[in-house]
Amino acid sequence: MKKIILVVLAGILFSCNSNSYKVSGEIKGISDGTKVFLEKRDSLKGIVTIDTVKIKNGVFNFEGETNEPEIHNIRIDNLKGGFVIVLENGNIKAEINKDSISKAKITGTYNNDELQKFNNQISKIQTKIMDFQNKNRALIVEAQQKNDTASLKKFQKEFSKFGDEFKIVNESYVEKSPKSFLSALLIEGMFAEVEPKIQKIQKYYDALADDIKQTKPGKRIKQKLSKFKSVEIGQKAPDFSGPTPDGKTISLKQSLGKVTIVDFWASWCEPCRKENPNVVALYNEFHSKGLNIIGVSLDREGGSAQWKEAIAKDKLAWNHISNLKFWEDPIAKQYNVQSIPSTFILDKNGIIVAKNISGAELKAKISELLAK
Repeated sequence: MKKIILVVLAGILFSCNSNSYKVSGEIKGISDGTKVFLEKRDSLKGIVTIDTVKIKNGVFNFEGETNEPEIHNIRIDNLKGGFVIVLENGNIKAEINKDSISKAKITGTYNNDELQKFNNQISKIQTKIMDFQNKNRALIVEAQQKNDTASLKKFQKEFSKFGDEFKIVNESYVEKSPKSFLSALLIEGMFAEVEPKIQKIQKYYDALADDIKQTKPGKRIKQKLSKFKSVEIGQKAPDFSGPTPDGKTISLKQSLGKVTIVDFWASWCEPCRKENPNVVALYNEFHSKGLNIIGVSLDREGGSAQWKEAIAKDKLAWNHISNLKFWEDPIAKQYNVQSIPSTFILDKNGIIVAKNISGAELKAKISELLAK
């Protein structure tokens, strides 16, 4: 009897191995021997194949071990597209139609059930988008041919409502699902907004279950929150330095005035170039009264000539630096810059007092600070 109990316990422990997964897929109409790929995205290498198996009698299986949930993709050889799963402990099941692979039904574990539930909500909005496009495609083409800007703006305004719907679904899901791995992914995606709502993101992060906070996206959210807070209004602007057009090195500290604008831009950035005349006028009016500017360019590697040419052509008579690393620029990352032009306005003590303001609002702010 004791041996039987031990055998049963051993079987239970083995079957509940906390680091094992099994992905079972069913698909009809595919030849035996067809390869199926389990893939994931690597930030440096791009798409990486984790495992490869073959279909037999309309079935395939992946088995392995994982320490935490992660998004993976499954792709079937010679078929377009693929579908997403959360690779995690347990038995994951996929029911696939070869004619609509992206709509595979994924079930079996908590996070995949949640992913399926979320996708069902999103698909309703996607259906409405397709209906809108089918209904208005000819009218939009006609408006483009006639250069009918009023009609185009109307279509664009209507289309933007779908983005608002996506946002509502995302935030509603996050609020109701603090134990879901998907919530961490959605929260991390909120940093991609031009002006991320840091307080809201912090609230959502704080509500996450502890085990979700310990996942890779959970840890990234914590790190990003810390970085964003370091460049929030009211914080002292982090110092930085970089190479000037003539090969020297200059820092923010060396560039500070009574008021300082840190201007992130690039020679290839059309909105930046269009805004430059306004910044030049502002500099010419207020520099003698204490306004300094330091430009941080996100020009590409090998773009030194274009950077220098833009400085000269636009008559940007202030300090400039660039690491020529495009969006990998360390200063842009330090300041969480995700779009340009992007500006930070500092007072005489180097405290950030405003961000991303322009025109009359920027002029009024500079006048106010210089008057103190």
